[in-house]
Amino acid sequence: MSDPVPLTTDHPGQVASATPPAPGRSRRLSDRGLAVAFTSPALLLLLAMSVFPLLWALYLSFTDYSATRGGPARFIGFENYTAILTSAQVHQRALTTLIYVVGAVTLQTVLGFAIAYLISRRTHGRGLLTTLFLVPMMLSPVVVGLFWRFMLDAQFGVINSMLGSIGLGQVEWLTRQRTALISLIVVDTWQWTPFIMLIALAGLTAVPKYLYEAASIDRASEWFRFRTITLPLVWPLLLIAVLFRAIEAFRLFDLVYILTNGGPGVSTETLSFHVYKVAFLGFNTGTASAYGILMVLVVIVLTQLYLRYLNKLKEG
Repeated sequence: MSDPVPLTTDHPGQVASATPPAPGRSRRLSDRGLAVAFTSPALLLLLAMSVFPLLWALYLSFTDYSATRGGPARFIGFENYTAILTSAQVHQRALTTLIYVVGAVTLQTVLGFAIAYLISRRTHGRGLLTTLFLVPMMLSPVVVGLFWRFMLDAQFGVINSMLGSIGLGQVEWLTRQRTALISLIVVDTWQWTPFIMLIALAGLTAVPKYLYEAASIDRASEWFRFRTITLPLVWPLLLIAVLFRAIEAFRLFDLVYILTNGGPGVSTETLSFHVYKVAFLGFNTGTASAYGILMVLVVIVLTQLYLRYLNKLKEG
């Protein structure tokens, strides 16, 4: 004899029987548990590889810890931060980094948008041209640095050979203060202009064609169409590309290490390269950690201000 099935009732005074959970709800709970189980290892790895080093660097920035000195780290408060913010050497490296970021990103933005605009107007060979322009971006920065170091060599470089063939004198591109930073900007522009070009090309292809058709019917000039249709619609996407490139340029290290090693003197020593020297050549780990925390704060603050500008631009 089977057990009686409990019945539910809506009448007062009677005891309602418990109903089993719906199959759909139990399935959702099971799926959620599986999702947590599968994503937990990745989340733990992410915390171990990013959050913990950041917190550890924050702790070390308040100490005099050195990787080569034994014994526990001594807490010194804000001494590292005070020494960094009041150092004339740091101000010089910051100015070098600012000149590099502004020069490289501006040049890349102008060239990238110009190339994307010219490619978007072509009907044949657009895919081949885009692929060819993207090749420098696919190369490793170390490979690019070695490639251009041989090309810019004062005695045996291809650039000076070409200048000599047209009657111009040789230029010491990487060993003079006036030309070393310019060479870094040129090399970085050669590699990362395709990034701006790619994003600008995506924005240009997304512009509705009927806007250009309406402008053609009204016999609008090419400059008028560019100024009132193309540029306003592509500009927000272009500003996002500028943000990404500015952050990457701010933490430049590879090209400086390969091309100039911070020289001649300290004329091309950016903040990232200076932190490398403090941490791995001077072994001042606490000071280097303070450098890293300050650079992260600068990037966060500038990014927030930039995003607020983008939001105002979008609302306007």
